[in-house]
Amino acid sequence: MTGFIIKLFICPIILIISDALFNNVNYANLYQPIIIGLILAVLAHTMEVLLLRKGTLWTSNAVDFIASVIIVYITQFFLQGAKITFLGALFTSVLLSVTEYFQHLYLIKSGKWAKSSK
Repeated sequence: MTGFIIKLFICPIILIISDALFNNVNYANLYQPIIIGLILAVLAHTMEVLLLRKGTLWTSNAVDFIASVIIVYITQFFLQGAKITFLGALFTSVLLSVTEYFQHLYLIKSGKWAKSSK
């Protein structure tokens, strides 16, 4: 549950930061990256529960990266005024993956991954 709560805050913040940093990521309204961030948080937590175990840190991060690239890129077609290039989706996913790496590392070292899967 700790990982999910962290993700609920981190994912939208990373998308807002990506919108500010990268020219390839442009959301028309502030609510758009927040909604997409919440969707990413739910999906990332689901994948974490299904995949994260000792020894699967890099596999879990790779799956999170691929899923976030696809989701960030595809959602532009559902949000009016949003424009995200594939390169922008890659950059955003790199930022998300860095945060996910540290979250997964913390969950594995603390043993909290086992609690989230029960």
